[in-house]
Amino acid sequence: MTHIAVPKTYKLFIGGAFPRSESGRTYEVTTPKGAFLANAAKASRKDARDAVVAARAAVSGWSGATAYNRGQVLYRVAEVLEGRRAQFEDEIVRQEGVSAAAARAQVDEAIDRWVWYAGWTDKYSQVAGNANPVAGPYFNLTVPEPTGVVAVIAPQDSSLLGLVSAIAPALVPGNAVVVVASEAYPLSAITLAEVLATSDVPKGAVNILTGSPAEIAPWLASHADVNALDLVGASALDWIDLEIAAAETLKRVYPPESGPDAAAPALARVLAFTETKTVWHTKSLI
Repeated sequence: MTHIAVPKTYKLFIGGAFPRSESGRTYEVTTPKGAFLANAAKASRKDARDAVVAARAAVSGWSGATAYNRGQVLYRVAEVLEGRRAQFEDEIVRQEGVSAAAARAQVDEAIDRWVWYAGWTDKYSQVAGNANPVAGPYFNLTVPEPTGVVAVIAPQDSSLLGLVSAIAPALVPGNAVVVVASEAYPLSAITLAEVLATSDVPKGAVNILTGSPAEIAPWLASHADVNALDLVGASALDWIDLEIAAAETLKRVYPPESGPDAAAPALARVLAFTETKTVWHTKSLI
């Protein structure tokens, strides 16, 4: 009996659910040689707005969790990633056209990088915060806090590692994320969404859109309820216009990067999406 192939349509990940694009649009994902792999949802402006609404609703719960709890949740993501490594490796080989060894190396690095960032959840505040010396009977404390909703254009030349490198640091301090995945290599992004959905990550803390970054990015850059914009994967876009649009709503902007060290693990990527709160308190005179 001949097996009937069932082409898969990879959907979006918004608010913990997997909806189709409200526009009904999809696009074909192919191998480097042009062979069909799957259909992927092509997100619209409305999908981007829905993702921002879901992210905003998740900010208070995720940022309000203890640093220890956020770390444990992120470690759990790494555990589930490890358990599904065969699927990720297969998708990377088919999408990117690389060898099985190169795919294994990318998955290994993605898991290691996720664990590296998970370890910072209860440590970054000791680096970024401080008890400040003041002249007077006061305590003065500097405390880092999450920025809020972070929109991310993921690196476009990597199916998994670039995506992990962009999402994980924003989650460390308690931000919620709306990420536009690689347009050419979106399959690993939705597989990662399935990992997130089964790893205790709160609904809406991560929202993944597939489709055209050139179409979606301007709406995220100008959205008044987005607090920060990570352009790490936007080097091929008109990113100057994106920065201008972001400036109109006073967003933090992380500039585009390219090359082999783009989105390399760094504490600076965590601190790029934190705000500094200074607290004064009088000392007791008794």
